[in-house]
Amino acid sequence: MIEKIKNISINIYDEIIQIRHHLHKHPELSFEEFNTSKSIQDFLTLHKIPFKTGIVKTGIVAEIKGKNPEQKEIVLRADIDALPIKEENNVDYCSVNQGVMHACGHDVHSASLLGSAIILNKLKDDFNGTIKLIFQPGEEKLPGGAKLMLEEGVFNNIPDSCIAQHVFPDLPAGKVGFKSGLYMASADELHVKIIGKGGHAALPHKINDPILMASQVITSLQQIVSRYNKPNNPAVLSFGYIQGNGATNVIPDIVELKGTFRTFDEKWRKLAHVKMKKIAESICESAGGKCEFKIDVGYPFLYNDEKTTQIAKKAAIEYVGKENVVDLDLRMTSEDFSYFSQVAPSCFYRLGTGDGKKIRNLHTSTFDIDEKALLTSCGLMAYIAIKQLS
Repeated sequence: MIEKIKNISINIYDEIIQIRHHLHKHPELSFEEFNTSKSIQDFLTLHKIPFKTGIVKTGIVAEIKGKNPEQKEIVLRADIDALPIKEENNVDYCSVNQGVMHACGHDVHSASLLGSAIILNKLKDDFNGTIKLIFQPGEEKLPGGAKLMLEEGVFNNIPDSCIAQHVFPDLPAGKVGFKSGLYMASADELHVKIIGKGGHAALPHKINDPILMASQVITSLQQIVSRYNKPNNPAVLSFGYIQGNGATNVIPDIVELKGTFRTFDEKWRKLAHVKMKKIAESICESAGGKCEFKIDVGYPFLYNDEKTTQIAKKAAIEYVGKENVVDLDLRMTSEDFSYFSQVAPSCFYRLGTGDGKKIRNLHTSTFDIDEKALLTSCGLMAYIAIKQLS
């Protein structure tokens, strides 16, 4: 089976590079992926792979039925949206959509899943069960395309397992990484407006200084992690934006803060939301000001089912060799595939895309991959799917 898959992967490699370049050159933002969706549909049609469209507008669900299709169902998922970043790569497939770029590798995920689709369609007489392929919009934007697809009934029945991969420039092409159990954090966006009374900086007794309140809020909220949280529960509270629009001698009326809160415990997450609001509001009220504290609740934590991940990791060792499979650490980043992991046994693994020379970080204007990774990605995901059905 492995040799069959590897031979097909080699034969379709140029075609997968071509579709990856096309997707990379024509990126679209979250929930606006209409041309991207059309390109994927055209590819599936060309290869006679049946699919349904219109789920969360641009989402696609393809289906490959093996022998005894009712026996088991596996889901493979790729996200299809891009980021609002101006690309600075000097390549012939550089983005032609100004200010939009595939800087998180979703073009790679989509091209890889299309490659897996070709392989699985050619081998459908060699496995039992059904494999669904989900091309999901809007991973980069709340509330997340995964959540919306679930709400629209993308799962008629809960699948036996869900599998997804994500590019990882820290690993060289040809290597992959896995972690069982808790893997990625939940993520919430914090939007804080602190309202005081501005005025001349030389007359502090006549004002209620929102800048001073803001500094106290930022400092005091660190207690959420350092004093209220269990030491063995990873959590991060960071503010990356503070805006007052004052001057050297002008205290503004309003200061705005924006930040992120991340953790791995849903019960603690809800409690922290209450405590953050209470601390910020009490600080501002005691100083004669007001605080408007808004929390945009984001993705939940991502959990890799132990059995599903064990099967996937074993398959990877068989496919790429033990020396090319690594163990991963917890990540405080987030991913909306977590919604799938909350309802079905799941495995979210990392695909090495580095060239061994320079790490091209995700979410930057110069992100790109060593395309040898596509020789691994298509075949490995197909093989993992078949092993999950065994």
